[in-house]
Amino acid sequence: MLILGIDDAGRGPVIGPMILAGCLIDEKIERKFKTLGIKDSKQLTQKRREFLAEKIKEDAETFEVSLAFPEEIDQTNYDGINLNELEAIKTAEIINKINKGFKKIKVVVDCPSVSIEKWTDLLKIKIKNLSNLEIYCEHKADKNHVAVSAASILAKCIREKEMTKLKKIYGESIGSGYPSDPATCKFLEKNHKKYEDKGIFRKTWATWKNIVSKSKQRKLGEF
Repeated sequence: MLILGIDDAGRGPVIGPMILAGCLIDEKIERKFKTLGIKDSKQLTQKRREFLAEKIKEDAETFEVSLAFPEEIDQTNYDGINLNELEAIKTAEIINKINKGFKKIKVVVDCPSVSIEKWTDLLKIKIKNLSNLEIYCEHKADKNHVAVSAASILAKCIREKEMTKLKKIYGESIGSGYPSDPATCKFLEKNHKKYEDKGIFRKTWATWKNIVSKSKQRKLGEF
């Protein structure tokens, strides 16, 4: 049986895109990936992830990625589509591209929602052909399924490449893009106005809103 693992990278950052990746393998390649030490991308160094990503691309039946940049994330939020639903849309896009309907595929997704059942139903609505698919959505699927681990490595590597592109334009001080990163928060405080229209910030994030609000309060305090 073929196994399609799907995972995300960059759900939480205030800077940069969210990445979804899907990796289709058979049971023989699954065993090979285990031997190679493919596991949850968070447990690997960047150098190791990059090495394994090339191996994954070489040996997988196929793979697909889907990117959601800050402007799309914000726009869907304004339209009443939250991040979980956007992720269901992007996940379905990957499944629809890979699934040709000829062979049975076990699809395993690292579920982004607290409610697995509700999110699974949401995902299924967006898939074009379910007849040959077995859909499994789980928490911590990237730790428990090699195909999902492979997808998590691909997604993480693409997220890192996207951040490298931003660092070349805006400098290393941009940090990781995550709200928990002091460097990112400092960059945001200093440059939110300057780069406001460059499409790099998620303006529907609380981190962005708080910094803009504080900036306005400081200006009012100057009068």
